[in-house]
Amino acid sequence: MTPPAHPASPLAISPALPLAVSLRNARLTYGGLVLFDGLDLELQGGVFTCLLGPSGIGKSSLLRLLAGLTPPGVSGDLRGSDGQSLTGRVAYMAQQDLLLPWLSVLQNVMLGSRLRGEPADRSRALDLLARVGLADSALVRPDTLSGGMRQRVALARTLMEDRPLVLMDEPFSGLDALTRLRLQALAAELLAGRTVLLITHDPLEALRLGEQILIMNGRPATLSVLPDLPGTPPRDPGDLTLQAAYRAILQRLEAA
Repeated sequence: MTPPAHPASPLAISPALPLAVSLRNARLTYGGLVLFDGLDLELQGGVFTCLLGPSGIGKSSLLRLLAGLTPPGVSGDLRGSDGQSLTGRVAYMAQQDLLLPWLSVLQNVMLGSRLRGEPADRSRALDLLARVGLADSALVRPDTLSGGMRQRVALARTLMEDRPLVLMDEPFSGLDALTRLRLQALAAELLAGRTVLLITHDPLEALRLGEQILIMNGRPATLSVLPDLPGTPPRDPGDLTLQAAYRAILQRLEAA
């Protein structure tokens, strides 16, 4: 099928079925403590999932395990819905933008291809920068950009990898409220149809973005699903219909 002539066409999802992910019997020990043990996680294919939990419970370590960046003390059986390894099928966006200061914005977006020794698709990278509103900043260095602009570059770089599984660790923390809302809406648009797991400490961010919300709490930690989410993301954080879900999240987090 010929893709539509639209600026978003470089981001089109592969016609293959979305990738679901299964993690079984995950275990994390840190400083002699067992943070989680026998933990199971199911990510539905093509669903934007948000993960909430108190600091220090092991959320970032769990995300790195999914990304194949296994830290010491972490183990688990990880598989895609096709039974294959996730190696080479994951895009990871850290809390920090991790832009290389000696490269231009465009070169940072194409960094993955450069590191793998592959030809970079310059046209696609420029299209992505246009989608995140940075078409005029392609040739500048990251130190000339604001924090919100740098996060948009990091988002474009994540999308440039064009992987079926996207992992994001507090990607919008530290931004002003208006910039955060704009980037949340942008992420919801550009990642629609992909399998996404986003870690956040902010229940309102989870309610705004999540098609599914997971709560991680307890010691050792367990995962539970927040049911009956109202509406369709990106939701309006001021919507009164979210208040019951917001209270349910706080109650579960307080039970940690």
